[in-house]
Amino acid sequence: MAASDEKPPAPVPVAGRQTLLDRQALERVLARAAELQGASALPESGDAISESQLLDIGNEVGLSPATINQALAEERTRVNVPEERGLVAQVAGAGFATATRTVPGNPHDVLATIDAWMLREECLQVQRRFAERITWEPQRGLFGKLRRTVNVSGRGFYLMDASQVSATVLPVDSSRVVVRLDADIHASRARRVGIGGFVAAVGAVASGVVGLGLAVVHLPLLIAAGSAVLPFAGGTFAAYRVARTHRTVLSSVQLALEQILDRLEHGEFDRPPGLLGAISSRARLPRR
Repeated sequence: MAASDEKPPAPVPVAGRQTLLDRQALERVLARAAELQGASALPESGDAISESQLLDIGNEVGLSPATINQALAEERTRVNVPEERGLVAQVAGAGFATATRTVPGNPHDVLATIDAWMLREECLQVQRRFAERITWEPQRGLFGKLRRTVNVSGRGFYLMDASQVSATVLPVDSSRVVVRLDADIHASRARRVGIGGFVAAVGAVASGVVGLGLAVVHLPLLIAAGSAVLPFAGGTFAAYRVARTHRTVLSSVQLALEQILDRLEHGEFDRPPGLLGAISSRARLPRR
């Protein structure tokens, strides 16, 4: 037989390396192997590829088309939100909440279901409509204030703390979609940080007034300095606590977004609306 027809020998495990791998190590090794195998198939930096080429690359590394389609849908819904690193973000928390999930359904029906829920149960009104996206804002009219004040259903209406709420729905396949919900709560955070700053300023002014008053009565320097610092320290601590209340708002808004996705995933939107929700829905029907 010619030398060119000979098959290369199978790789032989290195002696002394017959170690057992736990599940986490196995996942890391397989992920790294897939990365190495796909590296040669990736285009050069700066080159763009089509989705069909991406499917071919995924097939080469053993990824199913359904998995790639889901990753593509999630990428299309991704919003570039710069990471917040400043003092305000560290103390008060983020100014943006987001949640993403793959749920059963088609884009039109799922987006319509979310829209109906936002209008009926979250006390929001439509701000903009797009083909695959809707944005809402809090209801500012008398009926919205009445619903939030009476609150017969016991809901917290946490999404009303957001200046804008949006939903983006894109298909994964014929029976699944990726839903991304976003809530902008920068304005709510700014209000709380502003109140905290005002409290800190009052403490600083009070500290200066106390310091001047104690200096007039000629108290010892150590006692005067210690007494003057107390209002400033108290105001600073109170300002910190006020700013930290935004974290509760952020947590509540995040939970509200996740609960909407829970209902979509488990088909809980088929339940009939409450009394005020039904009245609200009827009030928004166009007149003929």
